[in-house]
Amino acid sequence: MTSISTTATATAAAAPKYGAAFFEHLWRGVGVQAVGFTLVGLVAYAFNPLVAAPIFGLAILNLTWFVAAIRTTLADQGLDGWGAAGTAASAAFAGLAFALVAIAVTAHSLAAAGNDVLVSGLAGLGSAAWVLSSFPRAMIVMAGSFGFWRAGFISSNQFKVAVGLVILGVLGGTTWFADGFWAPNGLFSWVILPASELVWIVAANRVLKRAPSTRTGF
Repeated sequence: MTSISTTATATAAAAPKYGAAFFEHLWRGVGVQAVGFTLVGLVAYAFNPLVAAPIFGLAILNLTWFVAAIRTTLADQGLDGWGAAGTAASAAFAGLAFALVAIAVTAHSLAAAGNDVLVSGLAGLGSAAWVLSSFPRAMIVMAGSFGFWRAGFISSNQFKVAVGLVILGVLGGTTWFADGFWAPNGLFSWVILPASELVWIVAANRVLKRAPSTRTGF
C-alpha cells in the first residue's frame, strides 16, 4: 500500500503543472468563453465598434480553440473525420468573421467622415458575408453533433434537436430578401439563428467537459 501511494505521489509530482492535461481541460471549456465574449462584444458595439472589435476577435479565437478541442476528443474515439470537418468549418467561419469585424470598424470610421455611399456599400457587403457564414456555422454544429452522437456522448433526442439546428443553419444561407423576417438583417438571420447557435455552443461545452479522454491532444 505504501509503495502504491509513493508511486502515485511521485507521478503527480513529476507531471508538469501546465502540461497536456492542463491544456486539454482549458480548451474543452472555452466554448462558454466564446459565447461570453460574443455577448459582451454585442453590448460594446452598441456604444463603440472600435471597442467591440478586439472583444469579437477574442470570441472568434476562443471558438476556433473550442472546435479544435472537439476534434481531439472525437479523434480519441476514432471519429476524427467529424472533428476535421469541424476544424475546416471553424477556419472558414473565422475568416468571414474577422472580415465582418473589419468591415464594421471601417464603416464606423467612414460614417464619422460622412461617406454615406461607401458606408451603404460596406453594409451590403457585411450582410452578404454574414448570410454566407451560415454555411460554415451549420457545418460546425453538424460536425460536432454527429460526432458526439456517434461517440455516444448525446442521446438520440438531443441529436434530433441538433439536426434541426443544422437545417436552420443551412436555411440561414437563403435569407436574401430585401427586407422583413427573411432579409440578411432580418429577425431570423440576426437573432433567432445566432442565438440558437450560441445555445448549442454552451450545450456542446458541457458535453465536451464530461467526455472521457484516454489521451490528451495538446
